[in-house]
Amino acid sequence: MPIPHPDGRYALTTMYSVPDDAWYLELDEVARGRTAVTAIVPDEDPAREPTVCFDPNGGHQDVPYAVMRWFMDRVDEEVRSSRAWMELRPALVAVIHRLRQEYLGVVGDDDFPLVLAEVRAEVPEGDLPAVLEAAFGRRPDGTTIL
Repeated sequence: MPIPHPDGRYALTTMYSVPDDAWYLELDEVARGRTAVTAIVPDEDPAREPTVCFDPNGGHQDVPYAVMRWFMDRVDEEVRSSRAWMELRPALVAVIHRLRQEYLGVVGDDDFPLVLAEVRAEVPEGDLPAVLEAAFGRRPDGTTIL
Protein backbone atom coordinates (compact mmCIF):
# COMPACT_ATOMS: atom_id res chain seq x y z
CA MET A 1 0.00 0.00 0.00
CA PRO A 2 1.48 3.36 -0.98
CA ILE A 3 2.48 5.80 1.74
CA PRO A 4 1.46 9.32 0.71
CA HIS A 5 3.81 12.25 1.09
CA PRO A 6 2.22 15.02 3.20
CA ASP A 7 1.70 17.20 0.09
CA GLY A 8 -0.41 14.44 -1.50
CA ARG A 9 1.24 14.74 -4.90
CA TYR A 10 3.72 11.90 -4.32
CA ALA A 11 3.63 8.50 -2.66
CA LEU A 12 6.12 5.82 -1.66
CA THR A 13 5.58 2.22 -2.70
CA THR A 14 7.77 -0.51 -1.22
CA MET A 15 7.99 -4.06 -2.53
CA TYR A 16 10.36 -7.01 -2.31
CA SER A 17 11.75 -8.69 -5.42
CA VAL A 18 12.58 -12.31 -4.65
CA PRO A 19 14.59 -12.88 -7.86
CA ASP A 20 16.70 -9.79 -7.09
CA ASP A 21 16.94 -10.37 -3.32
CA ALA A 22 16.25 -6.67 -2.94
CA TRP A 23 13.75 -4.14 -1.69
CA TYR A 24 12.42 -1.70 -4.27
CA LEU A 25 11.24 1.70 -3.06
CA GLU A 26 9.45 3.79 -5.65
CA LEU A 27 8.63 7.48 -5.47
CA ASP A 28 5.46 7.80 -7.52
CA GLU A 29 3.90 10.94 -8.89
CA VAL A 30 0.27 10.23 -7.97
CA ALA A 31 -1.59 12.40 -10.50
CA ARG A 32 0.43 11.19 -13.46
CA GLY A 33 0.59 7.58 -12.28
CA ARG A 34 4.28 7.24 -12.96
CA THR A 35 7.40 6.47 -11.00
CA ALA A 36 9.85 9.34 -10.66
CA VAL A 37 12.64 7.52 -8.78
CA THR A 38 13.36 3.92 -7.79
CA ALA A 39 15.76 2.88 -5.05
CA ILE A 40 17.00 -0.71 -4.97
CA VAL A 41 18.28 -2.04 -1.63
CA PRO A 42 19.81 -5.54 -1.84
CA ASP A 43 19.51 -7.38 1.45
CA GLU A 44 21.21 -10.72 0.81
CA ASP A 45 24.54 -10.04 -0.85
CA PRO A 46 27.01 -7.77 0.96
CA ALA A 47 28.86 -7.17 -2.31
CA ARG A 48 25.85 -5.43 -3.91
CA GLU A 49 25.35 -1.78 -3.04
CA PRO A 50 22.04 0.10 -2.87
CA THR A 51 21.32 2.17 -5.97
CA VAL A 52 18.94 4.92 -7.06
CA CYS A 53 17.56 4.95 -10.62
CA PHE A 54 15.68 7.51 -12.65
CA ASP A 55 13.50 6.57 -15.62
CA PRO A 56 15.70 7.33 -18.67
CA ASN A 57 12.59 7.63 -20.84
CA GLY A 58 10.71 9.81 -18.38
CA GLY A 59 12.19 13.08 -19.50
CA HIS A 60 12.89 15.96 -17.16
CA GLN A 61 10.96 15.76 -13.90
CA ASP A 62 10.83 18.42 -11.23
CA VAL A 63 10.70 16.72 -7.84
CA PRO A 64 10.56 19.20 -4.94
CA TYR A 65 13.53 19.05 -2.59
CA ALA A 66 11.32 18.31 0.43
CA VAL A 67 9.78 15.33 -1.38
CA MET A 68 13.14 13.98 -2.50
CA ARG A 69 14.51 14.41 1.02
CA TRP A 70 11.47 12.53 2.42
CA PHE A 71 12.03 9.72 -0.09
CA MET A 72 15.77 9.47 0.59
CA ASP A 73 15.14 9.40 4.36
CA ARG A 74 12.91 6.34 3.81
CA VAL A 75 15.57 4.76 1.59
CA ASP A 76 18.14 5.40 4.32
CA GLU A 77 15.87 3.70 6.89
CA GLU A 78 15.51 0.68 4.58
CA VAL A 79 19.26 0.46 4.06
CA ARG A 80 19.81 0.56 7.82
CA SER A 81 17.16 -2.04 8.61
CA SER A 82 17.92 -4.41 5.70
CA ARG A 83 21.69 -4.17 5.72
CA ALA A 84 22.66 -3.39 9.32
CA TRP A 85 24.24 -6.81 9.68
CA MET A 86 26.57 -6.00 6.80
CA GLU A 87 28.24 -3.39 8.99
CA LEU A 88 29.51 -6.04 11.41
CA ARG A 89 33.07 -7.37 11.23
CA PRO A 90 33.82 -9.05 7.87
CA ALA A 91 34.17 -12.49 9.48
CA LEU A 92 30.67 -12.20 10.97
CA VAL A 93 29.23 -10.89 7.70
CA ALA A 94 30.64 -13.98 5.95
CA VAL A 95 29.05 -16.31 8.53
CA ILE A 96 25.67 -14.54 8.35
CA HIS A 97 25.69 -14.52 4.56
CA ARG A 98 26.45 -18.25 4.47
CA LEU A 99 23.73 -19.03 7.03
CA ARG A 100 21.16 -16.94 5.16
CA GLN A 101 22.00 -18.73 1.93
CA GLU A 102 22.07 -22.19 3.49
CA TYR A 103 18.92 -21.91 5.60
CA LEU A 104 17.07 -19.20 3.64
CA GLY A 105 16.58 -17.28 6.89
CA VAL A 106 14.41 -19.98 8.49
CA VAL A 107 15.27 -22.63 11.04
CA GLY A 108 12.56 -24.78 12.61
CA ASP A 109 12.31 -25.10 16.36
CA ASP A 110 13.45 -28.73 16.24
CA ASP A 111 16.56 -27.85 14.21
CA PHE A 112 17.47 -24.70 16.11
CA PRO A 113 19.61 -26.40 18.82
CA LEU A 114 21.81 -28.03 16.17
CA VAL A 115 22.17 -24.80 14.22
CA LEU A 116 22.89 -22.91 17.46
CA ALA A 117 25.71 -25.36 18.23
CA GLU A 118 27.08 -24.87 14.71
CA VAL A 119 27.04 -21.09 15.08
CA ARG A 120 28.57 -21.23 18.57
CA ALA A 121 31.49 -23.18 17.11
CA GLU A 122 32.12 -20.40 14.57
CA VAL A 123 31.57 -17.12 16.39
CA PRO A 124 32.46 -15.70 19.79
CA GLU A 125 29.70 -15.86 22.39
CA GLY A 126 29.42 -12.06 22.50
CA ASP A 127 28.60 -11.96 18.79
CA LEU A 128 26.04 -14.77 18.95
CA PRO A 129 22.97 -12.52 19.42
CA ALA A 130 23.82 -10.31 16.42
CA VAL A 131 24.54 -13.29 14.15
CA LEU A 132 21.38 -15.19 15.11
CA GLU A 133 19.22 -12.09 14.74
CA ALA A 134 20.63 -11.25 11.30
CA ALA A 135 20.56 -14.82 9.99
CA PHE A 136 17.29 -16.08 11.46
CA GLY A 137 15.54 -13.32 13.42
CA ARG A 138 16.07 -15.28 16.64
CA ARG A 139 17.69 -14.85 20.02
CA PRO A 140 20.16 -17.38 21.45
CA ASP A 141 17.34 -18.86 23.58
CA GLY A 142 15.46 -19.64 20.34
CA THR A 143 12.72 -17.06 20.70
CA THR A 144 11.77 -15.08 17.62
CA ILE A 145 12.54 -11.37 17.39
CA LEU A 146 9.51 -9.45 16.21
